[in-house]
Amino acid sequence: MINFRKATGIATLLSFALAATAATISAQSSGSASQDMKDAGHSTKDAAKDTGNATKTAAKKTGHAVKKTSKKAAHKTAHATKETAQKVEGKTQ
Repeated sequence: MINFRKATGIATLLSFALAATAATISAQSSGSASQDMKDAGHSTKDAAKDTGNATKTAAKKTGHAVKKTSKKAAHKTAHATKETAQKVEGKTQ
């Protein structure tokens, strides 16, 4: 069976949601062309800032990774050189 109180409540909720949506749409469409251009300019500016920050972060992370890898490679090379020198030292005496 259908609970009429529940159905009435849902219908009321849906009608309020529809009215709110209609009010929002009419408020948004009443803006002028110049305001739309201003909004577009602000959006473009914000997008450029976000792109710049992302580029900065990526460059910083890449730089740190390169530095870490370079140090690791240098350490391994030095260790291998020292190890090889010790092997040769034992054979030359």
